[in-house]
Formats: sequence, C-alpha cells, structure tokens
Amino acid sequence: MASPTQTLLLLLTTVFIFISASADPDMLQDLCVADLPSGIKINGFPCKDAATVTSADFFSQGLANPGLTNNTFGALVTGANVMTIPGLNTLGVSLSRIDYAPGGLNPPHTHPRATEIVFVLEGTLDVGFLTTANKLISQSLKKGDVFAFPKGLVHFQKNNGHVPASVIAAFNSQLPGTQSLGATLFGSTPPVPDNILAQAFQTSSGTVKHIKSKFQPKK
Repeated sequence: MASPTQTLLLLLTTVFIFISASADPDMLQDLCVADLPSGIKINGFPCKDAATVTSADFFSQGLANPGLTNNTFGALVTGANVMTIPGLNTLGVSLSRIDYAPGGLNPPHTHPRATEIVFVLEGTLDVGFLTTANKLISQSLKKGDVFAFPKGLVHFQKNNGHVPASVIAAFNSQLPGTQSLGATLFGSTPPVPDNILAQAFQTSSGTVKHIKSKFQPKK
C-alpha cells in the first residue's frame, strides 16, 4: 500500500502532467516556421528549412482594416494565426480582429485550445462567458477596456450600440480553434440526428429541422 508521501508525490506528478499539457508545448529551437504545404500530419506543423525562412514568415497586414460585417450575425473574425503567419508555429500565441456592425453578435462559442483576452479598439460591447456551474459572468465594455474569456468556456460578444465596434483578441495558442454552438450542433456534417437535438433542447423535431435550415451552406 502506498504511503502518504508516495500518494502525495503521485498526485503532484499527475497535476504537473496536466498543467504541462494545458497549453501549446515549449519551443525546442529558436524558430520552427510552419511548412504548410507539406501535407505531413503531426501535432502542429513540420518546420521549414531554416535557410529558406524570411521576414515574410512572421509578418501580416491582415488585421489593419475592418472586416466586412454584412453577414447573418453582423460580425466578422479575422485571424492572425499559424495559418496566416507560419512563423507562429510552436510559439503558442495568435491574434484575431473582430468587427461588429451595430447590433452585431459573435455568437456563443468556445476555443478548445486557448484562453482569449480582448482589447476594445472602438465602440461598446456586452460580453460574457458561462462557467461549468452555469453561472454567467458578464460585463459591458467600452473603448480601451480589456476582458478575458477562460479556455474552453462558452462565451459571446454583442454590439448593442448604434455604431460599429471592433476588438483585438489575443490567444495563448498558435491555432485556438473555434466551435460556434449553433453551427456545431445544427450545421454539422453528417448532421446530429433530429431526435437527439429535440430531446436535448426539449423541443420538437420540426423545430430542429427549421433551425438546421438556417445553418445550411449558402448556395
């Protein structure tokens, strides 16, 4: 039978392993620019030959201008992650710009691989996230304010103002991933069965079919 000391050491080791696995891994070299076209499947991307690396691998102007918000939700997320800045590979960081039309919504979603922190560039926003105890933590933000959304928790941003708004969002992952709840549950391929969604949301299959029709790809 393990002694109290051995049990404590085992517990501490387990906690350390989980903490170590909770974010992107540390660098093992100065840089590892993603070789995006390689087609090799690993946890991340293979490194380009260092002799071919240039400043362009670490540069982007993609967040300089507002994104077009003439879509269903009146909001647009523009990413600056490893897919657009290959030099971010293994660095464990990325940015996004989010633009919101008046009334625009970045609908409830999660980032499975990152905590997010936003800085309001323009306008006002009502934001919030939900804990696993189903408690809503919400705040009204104005220009210059900062707000954080913990890793993996459902969160949203809504522009209730009469003028456009925008934020810069930072993540502690090179590719944080996004799961928008509506699109995930009602627009997946293959689809989640209607009877499962109807029972989960305590509604009818007809209502589920109607909601699913809103998330079909535009033709």
